[in-house]
Amino acid sequence: MPDETLLGFDFGEKKLGIAIGNTLTRQARPLEILFSETRDARFGRIAELLREWQPQRVVVGLALASDGGEQPATARCRRFANQLHGRFGLPVVLVDERGSSMEAQQLLGTNAPDDAVAAAVILQRYLDALPAATDSPSAESPVAGSRV
Repeated sequence: MPDETLLGFDFGEKKLGIAIGNTLTRQARPLEILFSETRDARFGRIAELLREWQPQRVVVGLALASDGGEQPATARCRRFANQLHGRFGLPVVLVDERGSSMEAQQLLGTNAPDDAVAAAVILQRYLDALPAATDSPSAESPVAGSRV
């Protein structure tokens, strides 16, 4: 697998958790939580982060229902992923985010939500699903067929 920098996003309408990761180390870590009043402010900050970190792709958590089906939040996540791809031209991968907030709370040992840690959990799932070789993700992977 080539060495790539990745940004991960836990999308929410009021706040956006952001994480950074690397395919060589296969590690993700929380970066920041973005609170923005407007879409332009949100995408302005994302543009700054893209300039700073120069990722080769981005990973967006896909909010599926507990049964794996679509829900209203799923469409919002897809729209955000499409906007990222359209504005910045980077490959975007959608990853099932079910349980990521609960996992983040367990990692923190608190019930307080931390969207940046949830973004790191989502990004780590993507990194963990990558094959050791340069092959594409397997059919069993949570990211297979989820590219924007």
